[in-house]
Amino acid sequence: MNIDQLRRSLKDRWLDYYQENRAWITRLSIWVSCDGQRRPSSSFILGALSSVEPRLVDLLPLIVDLSNHPDRIVVALGLNFDPEQELIHLKQLQTENPKYLPASSTPEVKPRRPAEVDEACEGRDRSHQSDRAPR
Repeated sequence: MNIDQLRRSLKDRWLDYYQENRAWITRLSIWVSCDGQRRPSSSFILGALSSVEPRLVDLLPLIVDLSNHPDRIVVALGLNFDPEQELIHLKQLQTENPKYLPASSTPEVKPRRPAEVDEACEGRDRSHQSDRAPR
């Protein structure tokens, strides 16, 4: 398992969860300051993520064996940031660099030559019946 992919996934999942539930999360008394970052408590973040990210549930026993300090775990997982500020930053990036749909992937259609008239239904590459030997 790639740890950078896990960190990106956890960050995306956490921001999605936070954005969907911010109305009540912002009113809880769970906000702390860790290493100069204002964010919900580590225990809250880990609890929320364990319900939405199945890979974290498998890793948490190992992580807790290595460090049972929730703040250190959140920092190591790349989640020590203010979710409000991060959402503002992401919105600014989307405004500055809008994502466009990819160009059409339909193949270029070349004009066809008009069909040749073959009234005798012999095919255009076939020789005349009189030139052919009987079967």
